Amino acid sequence: MLEVKWAQRSNYIFLTVELPDAREPKVKLEPEGKFCFNAIVGPSNDVFEIELELFDKVDVEASKINIGLRNIFCVIQKQTKGWWKKLLKADGKSPLYLKVGWNKGSR
Repeated sequence: MLEVKWAQRSNYIFLTVELPDAREPKVKLEPEGKFCFNAIVGPSNDVFEIELELFDKVDVEASKINIGLRNIFCVIQKQTKGWWKKLLKADGKSPLYLKVGWNKGSR
C-alpha cells in the first residue's frame, strides 16, 4: 500500500514515498514543482505511477533524493523561502495516500 508522507521547514519540503517491494523506482523533479514517481510492483509487474503538482517552484539542483529498499526519501529545496499553506497546488482534497509526516516537524 502506497503512502506518501510530507513535512516542511521554511526552506525545504520533506517527502517520503513508502511503497514496499517496489522495483526499479524512478523519481523526477522539475523546477515548476512537478514531482513524478514510478516503479514496478507486485508479482504481475504492474507499473505504479504518481504525479504531484507541488504548491510552488523548487530548486532541483539543491534538492536531494535517496532511493532505499523500502522507501524513497526526498529533501526538496524550495525556490523561495517561506511556509507553504499546503503541499499541492490544486484546490480540494488531497489524495488518500498523502499524509503529514509529523515526525519531521511539519506545522
